[in-house]
Amino acid sequence: MAPRKLNVLVYTGTGTTLTSVRQCIYSLRRLLSPNYAVIPIAETALLKEPWASTCALLVIPGGADLGYCRVLNGDGNRAITAFVRRGGAYLGFCAGGYYGSRRCEFEVGNRAMEVVGSRELAFFPGTCRGGAFRGFAYHSEQGARAARLKVRREAFSSAGAVPDELRCYYNGGGVFIDAAADGVEILASYADDIDVDGGEEKAAVVYCKVGEGAALLTGPHPEFAAVNLDSHPEVDGYEDLRKALETDDVERTNFLKACLTKLGLEVNQDSSSVPALSKMHLSALDHQEVGGLLHSMSDIITKDETGEELIKAESDTFHLEHPDTRCETIDDVKSPQKAASDPGLIDYGKIVKSIISHDEVWPQAKETPYFNHNLYYSSLQEYRQQDTEAEAWGDILMYGEVVTSTNTLLEKNPKLLANLPTGFTLSATTQVAARGRGNNVWIAPPGALILSTVINHPAHQAATRPIVFIQYLAAVAIVEAIQRYGRGYEGLPVKLKWPNDIYARDPSKPKDEPPSYVKIGGILANCAYSAGSYQIVLGIGINTNNGRPTTSLDALLPAYNPNLPPFRIERLLARILTRLETLYGQFIRRGFTRELEEKYYEHWLHSGQMVTLEGEGGVRAKVLGITRDWGLLKAEEVGFDGRPTGRVWALQSDENSFDFWRGLVKRKV
Repeated sequence: MAPRKLNVLVYTGTGTTLTSVRQCIYSLRRLLSPNYAVIPIAETALLKEPWASTCALLVIPGGADLGYCRVLNGDGNRAITAFVRRGGAYLGFCAGGYYGSRRCEFEVGNRAMEVVGSRELAFFPGTCRGGAFRGFAYHSEQGARAARLKVRREAFSSAGAVPDELRCYYNGGGVFIDAAADGVEILASYADDIDVDGGEEKAAVVYCKVGEGAALLTGPHPEFAAVNLDSHPEVDGYEDLRKALETDDVERTNFLKACLTKLGLEVNQDSSSVPALSKMHLSALDHQEVGGLLHSMSDIITKDETGEELIKAESDTFHLEHPDTRCETIDDVKSPQKAASDPGLIDYGKIVKSIISHDEVWPQAKETPYFNHNLYYSSLQEYRQQDTEAEAWGDILMYGEVVTSTNTLLEKNPKLLANLPTGFTLSATTQVAARGRGNNVWIAPPGALILSTVINHPAHQAATRPIVFIQYLAAVAIVEAIQRYGRGYEGLPVKLKWPNDIYARDPSKPKDEPPSYVKIGGILANCAYSAGSYQIVLGIGINTNNGRPTTSLDALLPAYNPNLPPFRIERLLARILTRLETLYGQFIRRGFTRELEEKYYEHWLHSGQMVTLEGEGGVRAKVLGITRDWGLLKAEEVGFDGRPTGRVWALQSDENSFDFWRGLVKRKV
């Protein structure tokens, strides 16, 4: 079984410019979310990690391609070439276009900037020559222009929305010489005269078949959105450039969509901007707990000159609102944070986040239309009747329809975090800066259960109750919460992958085939020490009602039992918290017992799996389990005869990654 290719990786390493990377990620996330996760990747990961198995598209943005050559020549380029030839897709913007050609000729005759030489990837079999227009200077907008492109609509299978012509940002890009003669499709040509010999076609954007895959290379920057261009009054005509690009932004977007579609990607046709942040609602099972929590924060609550209450934490500022002090209308309670209306790149740290405290009644449907607080709190009480050891986690809940990241809002604001009790939970419908392992950031779409809960783990117990086990307990709690959601859900095919990913059997595959699993969730734990406790922010995300980018819990139901009702986010949240509190309580009392260990093995995918330990010289080994002292993955070497040699390795989760599909345990870099 092989994983679905759902990652779009944007190279951010040596040679790239920050502006090019940000523009690239900005546009791709708007066009490809939620079908794909657009993730930055540095050269170390390209060289060392098994990225190709889950990658649908590798993007090399603008910058200087000599930097790319310096770090990727050899092993890096061999990996990229193999990825494309085996069916992958490569997208090179500007410098990435030069880099993807057989030969680069840049500013020939200009001793200060001349770059001439062959390139290893050679997806375009000829020469990319530039700059197509004079005036380029590194780290400057002096040579920037709104280049007119004439689009060859016949090159696109569905040309309905593809423009005949557009203007897009240009600064130093090349022209692909004699592209048609090399059997390459020209997607767009420069409409104006260029300043180098570019051949008859003046090819600005080309598409090249490479083995079973393809590469799309550009000279200009169709990924640059006008809204994200800074003002440069020192550059003559730059404001006219911005206005021209703004006028043609729809054409630019449609052209970029067509290019991505030609590379085989499924584009989100609704490329609206990222949703604005919403107000967050603080409530509790017992309304009095809201006032108690705010009272405990009195030393960090200040007032501005108008008397408004603020919490100025390390990364964010929060505005406290009280229902009895504000005029409440439907438009008011649903209004987004005003500073977030900027459709371009947003600095979320500068936006004041509003928290409405509800100390008399739970938030009503008009205030939180996508989250039913009554259902959540009643479910919490119901599940506590089944898990009698659960009695406090989830009592205090803060919910926001659109937030940056539930983990970031807590973990990056220690002043706030230090005042939160164990079991305090922050949940959201949409995250616009969701975080995963390795600091990956993406837009988390509606339909997923998103939560972060606080655990104040006693420091004096850290030696006998190691923190590493909490991620294992969380993984077990999630699987058991799903299978104990209600009568009939017990056998749902949900598993966990070491150390903390949640997988489900792919419902799109025939039942008579060997099981194929896809990721539907994950866990991110952040830890800091304060006042005798390790403050753990445990983030959880589960695809519940959303079928993208992989599958969801709801998608499992028709094949398993079509009579079961869909999952409700509120009930699943309550179920996870009761299971997690129960398992954590057992762990605190008795440690990681044999019983808890067996629970983990019951739900994981790895029992008896044969793996290759790359960091140990490529030896073959059989997975035995995890150690009960520090939660390390145990694997025993197997000889050529298939028999164990007695040599056992213990591997840390923060130093190794498990490519389950290839049976490969790799060292992290």
